[in-house]
Amino acid sequence: MKVGGMIARRDFLALGGAAVAAPLLVRDAFAQLPTDTPLHGISVFGDLKYGRDFAHFDYVNPDAPSGGRIVTQSPARIYNQNFDTFDTLNMYVLRGNAAFGMDLTYASLLASSSDETSSMYGYVAETVVVSEDRLTWRFTLHPDAAFHDGTPIKASDVLFTLTTLRDLGHENIASTLREVETMETPDERTISVTLKPDAGISVLLTVAGAPIFSESWWEGRDFQATLSEAPLGSGPYRVGRFNFGSFIEFDRVADHWAVKRPVMVGRYNFDRIRYEYYRDRTASFEAFKGGNILFREEFTSRNWATDYNFPAINDGRVKIEDYPDETPSGGQGWFFNTRREKFADRRIRQAIGMLFDFEWTNANIMYGLYERSNSFFEKSDNKASGLPNEAELELLEPFRDQLPPEVFEEPYVAPVTDGSGRDRNQMRAALAMFTEAGCKLDGRRMLLPSGEQLTIEFLGNSDTFEPHHNAFIRNLTQLGIRASYRIVDAAQYSLRLREFDFDMVVSRFTMSLFPSRFIRQVFGSVSANSPGSFNMAGMANPAIDAVLEKIIAAKSQEEFTMATRVLDRIIRAEHYVVFQWHKAAHWLAYWDYYDRPAVSPKYAIGVLDTWWTRPDKVQATGMTG
Repeated sequence: MKVGGMIARRDFLALGGAAVAAPLLVRDAFAQLPTDTPLHGISVFGDLKYGRDFAHFDYVNPDAPSGGRIVTQSPARIYNQNFDTFDTLNMYVLRGNAAFGMDLTYASLLASSSDETSSMYGYVAETVVVSEDRLTWRFTLHPDAAFHDGTPIKASDVLFTLTTLRDLGHENIASTLREVETMETPDERTISVTLKPDAGISVLLTVAGAPIFSESWWEGRDFQATLSEAPLGSGPYRVGRFNFGSFIEFDRVADHWAVKRPVMVGRYNFDRIRYEYYRDRTASFEAFKGGNILFREEFTSRNWATDYNFPAINDGRVKIEDYPDETPSGGQGWFFNTRREKFADRRIRQAIGMLFDFEWTNANIMYGLYERSNSFFEKSDNKASGLPNEAELELLEPFRDQLPPEVFEEPYVAPVTDGSGRDRNQMRAALAMFTEAGCKLDGRRMLLPSGEQLTIEFLGNSDTFEPHHNAFIRNLTQLGIRASYRIVDAAQYSLRLREFDFDMVVSRFTMSLFPSRFIRQVFGSVSANSPGSFNMAGMANPAIDAVLEKIIAAKSQEEFTMATRVLDRIIRAEHYVVFQWHKAAHWLAYWDYYDRPAVSPKYAIGVLDTWWTRPDKVQATGMTG
């Protein structure tokens, strides 16, 4: 189910950064890298999979034909993007609602692989050299690197990009780039970036993965203004036709300068990529059935269970599949806005969460297709289990007096209900928890300790999610809580999220598999009141902040996993989120025009960058090229 979460393009591994204060020892994370030696790639932990002379990634077909088109909708958003509409072509600022796909138009210094968790290889940068202290990184640009108008990409363009994003970009980028100490351009093909001593891994990865802008194109233009003209890019695609709020097309650059670079061979084979915007999901699905959308990832269990039986599927013109998802599922749930006093007591939050009957919802609304989530780290080794071990206790002990005692026990798991939708035992347990927190059931009203009735407005921008809310609301109402689900338009929804103007809202976040400052943007005190941050719950917990520092500064996978499990224990005990559900596969549906490599990328679906249109089907997709 698509909700208001975020996932970044893998080539921009560390777009989320957040805070200014914590030590992340980049030199420890990259300790295995040789110094003062031109490198073809970098890896946070362990060795690079691909050697210096690799020809292409294993999960591409280097002989894939180019041509055809794909029409789709985006499954995830980042920064100022909006699922339902767009009114600007700049996705790297706070203002406006940006078009999906703009990242396709930009190249970056390095590009990530989709079969490794933390490796990047040369793209615009031909090589990178790291200093002995691992703080200075010198990128040498490839001599062929060029913008779409043929002008070369210069070190000054990279410098302009990084300073512009730092000073004027979306806060989730800017806060990370502020951890850069200095930037120099000794010559036109070299940019040297020196990080602050306490800079984080995500700082380097943000530098390496940032979109590269043309300094001359932006001269005289306001970077933060709404943008209706396509910026000059250097990526595999350029902006084609578009209609604000309706669709946007990206045309493949046939003579792209990087077509023979190992990180690009066999990738981006479609002549045209088109994103469609529909505010109504029924209309979107009908567009797919009619062939106006050609690839669709389904997020609604009801649709997947009941609607994929139309004629084009029955006669084989449309294919459907459960595509295995080997990546950690992340965490999806209802986030409490703890900036509001009524949600300040974790016991009240826990009692509210106890009234969500997952078993009934899964069976009656989602056709039994989901599993209950209890963590942001589902399907990963970073999820806590059992009692804290010695290393975890060592990290927790200084905060014992500030933490709930449950943190030192087995991690919280949501109780399993009887599936009736009105589990009386669960109701009684929730009422006891409310009472313990000082609340009082007065007739048909649940009163807070202040004497006011407890009210909850769930904020959303789609009626697709309404049945799930209504099932939750029904149980809340039984205990005297005045609850409602309010649907607002896309623009208002974005604004209210940015300003934290909600009681509870659904969102989903996937956690990094290596130390990254992004985690502070979701859980750290420094981002709790920063407009536009991803800290939906407003977490401002000193113990969590301390654990985040350990996560970010981890020198090994073992340290990272241990600290992340501690974070998991605290978040689950504090009940900042009523976790919802996850599944073990992507639900894909597509018109039978496409082919793909024999080997799939482990950490991505890879549709846009590794699939291709079968030559015999090019004409059927409406293109001749």
